[in-house]
Amino acid sequence: MIKKLCIALVSFAFIGTIKAQEVKFGVKTGMNISSINGNNVNNLDSRTGFVIGATAEIPLADKFSMQPELLYSAQGAQQRDSFKFDLNYIALPVMAKYYIADGFSVEAGPQFSFLIKDQIVPINQNGGVAQNTDAANFDLAANLGFGYQLKNGIFFQTRYNFGLVAISENPDIKNGAFQITLGFQF
Repeated sequence: MIKKLCIALVSFAFIGTIKAQEVKFGVKTGMNISSINGNNVNNLDSRTGFVIGATAEIPLADKFSMQPELLYSAQGAQQRDSFKFDLNYIALPVMAKYYIADGFSVEAGPQFSFLIKDQIVPINQNGGVAQNTDAANFDLAANLGFGYQLKNGIFFQTRYNFGLVAISENPDIKNGAFQITLGFQF
C-alpha cells in the first residue's frame, strides 16, 4: 500500500510540471534484430522482426524529456534451416531523453513487455507443426539508445534492449534486441 502511494505521489509530481500544450504525440515503426542470450544458445541466430506503435514526448526541462511508448514488438531467434522462436510482445518503454545538441538525443529507460504470442515455428516445409514455448508472460529490459529529431516532426531512433529477467528457466535465457525506427511527431 505504501509503495503504491509513493508511486502515485511521484507520478502526480511529474504530471504537475507538465504543460499539456507542450506534449508531442507520435507514431513510429521500424525493425528489430533480436536474439536470445544465455546458456545453451550457441546455435541460435538473430531474427529480424518489426516494431510499430505510438509515442508521447513530455518535456520536463529545456534539454530533458520523458518518452513513454506503446509498441508491438516481434522478437525471438532462429536456428538456420530448422526453426524460429517467434516471441511477440506488447512493450511499454519509458525513456528518459537528454538532448546533447540541436535535435540529437541520448535515451535510457526501462521496458515492460507482455508476451502475446510465443511459438516455435519450423522453417523448412517438411511437415513440422508450430508449438508453444515455455516463455514467461512478462519481460523486463533496460533500453539504451540515441535519436535525431528533425524540425518537421520526423525522427529517427536506434536503441539496444538488454533483457534483465529470464524469459525461460530451462534453459536460463534472456531477450536482447537492436532496434531502428522512423517516426513522426504531431
